[in-house]
Amino acid sequence: MSQFSGWQHRLSGYWQLIRADRPIGIYLLLWPTLWALWLAGEGRPDWHMVLIFVLGTVLMRSAGCAINDYADRHFDGDVERTRQRPLVTGQVTPTEALGIAAVLALLAAGLLWWLNTPARWHAVIAVVLAGLYPFSKRYMPLPQLVLGLAFAWAIPMAFSALQGATSLLTWLLLITVVAWIIAYDTAYAMVDREDDRQIGVQSSAILFGRYDRLVIGVLQGLVILLLGIIGWLAGRGGIYVLGLIAGAGLFYYQHSLLRQREREAYFRAFLNNHPFGLVICA
Repeated sequence: MSQFSGWQHRLSGYWQLIRADRPIGIYLLLWPTLWALWLAGEGRPDWHMVLIFVLGTVLMRSAGCAINDYADRHFDGDVERTRQRPLVTGQVTPTEALGIAAVLALLAAGLLWWLNTPARWHAVIAVVLAGLYPFSKRYMPLPQLVLGLAFAWAIPMAFSALQGATSLLTWLLLITVVAWIIAYDTAYAMVDREDDRQIGVQSSAILFGRYDRLVIGVLQGLVILLLGIIGWLAGRGGIYVLGLIAGAGLFYYQHSLLRQREREAYFRAFLNNHPFGLVICA
């Protein structure tokens, strides 16, 4: 019984390591991927491709969490939000974290068998960006830009997989998603701002300082504008416009939370980007 309990404890640590208990990261990575698939597929993407990209999103996000925690293992204990992560508490060892990340990445790589050559090359770029992000927090003032590119690189993958090449819509959507990610991850980083200052980790929340809400607002305005241009170019109609109006309303709600200048409110504003991604996709 004690051996079973030990394995149960270890598996619980693995589960937490890949954030399976907190799927918000999967949703935020999945929504722009689905946007790209539906645009590239002109409203009717191949369902085999949809399944491949959904599985790839889950696997790579999970692998990315393991790598992120490995890179931050010496810092997370000094941050209130992360001090109970399994690598900090010893529930998972650094070697185990690397092993889990490798297995998940290999499973994701296996999905490339069903993609064409251009999509595979874009997948390589996405993996490099995902690997760079956890370490960029030590050396650059805007690591959210690397995160945004890593998350958004599924877009040229999707267009390449369905159309064989990228287009103007591809890169407009990529810029849109990068702006969105910098905005919402700045709100997320505002939760840890004081802790990050003390341990010397960089973030957009520190870079933007007292102009954080202004910059987030400008970026969100750019997101709505670019989504409007993309919808016009793609021939979307009234329902799409309603989605943009609903999305703008959600952004307004997020600012009402950010005005409170409280950690819990920052986190709630960040979480609200899940319904934003949903209404645009719908």
